[in-house]
Amino acid sequence: MHLSGGGMAKANGIPTIGLGTFGLTGEPGTAAMKAALDTGYRHLDTAQSYGTEENVGRAIAASGLARNDVFVTTKVTEKNLSRIGESIDESLAAMRLDRADLVLIHWPAPDDAPPVRDYIADLARLQDSGRTRLIGVSNFTRRHVDEAIAEIGEGRLTTNQVERHLFLQNRVLADHCGDAGLVITAYKPLAGAAEGAEPELDRVAEKHGATATQVALAFLLAEGSVVIPKSADPARQESNLAASDLALDADDMDALRRLDRGERHIAPSWGPDWD
Repeated sequence: MHLSGGGMAKANGIPTIGLGTFGLTGEPGTAAMKAALDTGYRHLDTAQSYGTEENVGRAIAASGLARNDVFVTTKVTEKNLSRIGESIDESLAAMRLDRADLVLIHWPAPDDAPPVRDYIADLARLQDSGRTRLIGVSNFTRRHVDEAIAEIGEGRLTTNQVERHLFLQNRVLADHCGDAGLVITAYKPLAGAAEGAEPELDRVAEKHGATATQVALAFLLAEGSVVIPKSADPARQESNLAASDLALDADDMDALRRLDRGERHIAPSWGPDWD
């Protein structure tokens, strides 16, 4: 079992390495989540649209861990923006939990219909009710973040979960969120980071006796991001978790920053105009 001290680190109260659960459905999905918890993960990231909320609850129950030892994130899908509280009650029932640790708005509404100001206060009220400890957003641009803060005030939003990896470092948005007190949670943090995909990445990995994927995760962690790589393979889960123990030096970081090429993988036609 790998219980990395670094893996237990937190950013804005969020464990810095979590397990993304998109696609981890059915009994194999529950088994994958249980394996991650057995390995030392203490953060599971799900969403109303993933079909994995029930599996999260089953995995936590099967793990034998106390509820307070597992951080659970879920996300409100666009169709539920007019019924955030009711939809989260349904999510909690599916997970058999009395509260979430973090609830995010999954996407700003297509074409801003409805606009952020029409629903973000309901998210804040959800936090006030105790049904979630923390709140945040996902796939929000700088404008959307600013609109949310203007409506509910500073210090309420904890994170903006967005696509971020070596080849899409999203610096303009990350810096803006950091200035506003939000940590970036990086989804698809391993996009394009396979061994042999980029000579400079392989060079840094060889230097540290690490894998390319570990270096990719360690880079994002060093940049202050939370990372939520998905894997159903226990050995890969353990390898990903061990990235928290990898210390990159200034030369490594400079070299890896130069790999940014704006390579976005998630860009639905109805999505926002990205920063």
